[in-house]
Amino acid sequence: MSSNATPPSRPATLEDVARVAGVSRATVSRVINGAASVDPALRRAVEQAVDATRYVPNRAARSLVTRRTDSVALVVSERRDLTVSSPFVGRMFSDPHFGRVVSGLLEVLRPAGVQLMLMLADDDASCDRLVGYLRQGHVDGVVLISQHAADPLPELLAASALPAVLAGRPARPDLPIGSVDVDQAAGAALAADHLMARGCRRIGTITGPLDMPSGRHRLDGFTAAAARHGRGDVVTVEGDFTQHGGATAMTALLQRRPDLDGVFVASDLMALGALPVLHRRGRSVPDDVAVVGFDDSSAALACEPQLTTVRQPVEEMAAEMARSLLARINDPQQPALSRVFDPELVVRRSA
Repeated sequence: MSSNATPPSRPATLEDVARVAGVSRATVSRVINGAASVDPALRRAVEQAVDATRYVPNRAARSLVTRRTDSVALVVSERRDLTVSSPFVGRMFSDPHFGRVVSGLLEVLRPAGVQLMLMLADDDASCDRLVGYLRQGHVDGVVLISQHAADPLPELLAASALPAVLAGRPARPDLPIGSVDVDQAAGAALAADHLMARGCRRIGTITGPLDMPSGRHRLDGFTAAAARHGRGDVVTVEGDFTQHGGATAMTALLQRRPDLDGVFVASDLMALGALPVLHRRGRSVPDDVAVVGFDDSSAALACEPQLTTVRQPVEEMAAEMARSLLARINDPQQPALSRVFDPELVVRRSA
């Protein structure tokens, strides 16, 4: 490696790095831009020279060449419900699931030098503005959290040239968009099997919204497994994946089946609202009523008693979404791939 003297009065340039590394400017450029064909010894020399000169890449200039922004959008698409008093943004940030998704994405994006932008779409106007913004090339790709079957965004993104990956399976199985999900039906079946093994016979479930694929798949998986155990009479009340919704749905469930002895609540956050209703009705958990949730989020540990639940590995799933998206950004010709993770039953004190 050559002399590492660099004038202190100005930032280091590619030429400075090349001089210190003893290589050409073109080799330095290839290393900094992530070319895979550089000899490992030359790559190490350039990386050492970058450290020695404290060279900082000019991302603005680089983006003119690569047409990359080094940023991706996390788009949360949730239609505004005017009947719900709490604002959509407040409900989103209070849901532990969202924080786990962000954590898993950043685990992969940060080391890659990619920034994460949060964007919201809660009505038709904001959806139109968002699609226009994305099509103008402000980001390199999109991670989309879209839970309702009627949402137009998955189809709009699939039809665009922008790399995208969906959190959860698309409502249309033939939609050419990458996706990452947990096996929702298999997870709900684990809950049913556990309640049956405990001897529960008068069972019910608080579902998620049934216009969401996750809500429908969890219900279908639970009722199918219960039927295999000879329990085709599952009492069902629809919830909304919120703590308040869980309390409301549990009240309705007890009205319909006062002698309930086992409940599958389709999210931990709803279970956090449902358990106090059982306590106020004098029903001991798990002695009188066994309760199983879904997610294995921080809400499961906040429940009293702590919640037996179906774990979906949210951080690992989000990291897989980020890796899949970066692969599509680096090679747009790659096919849109989908991956489904296995769920796991986590037994605690509620069942």
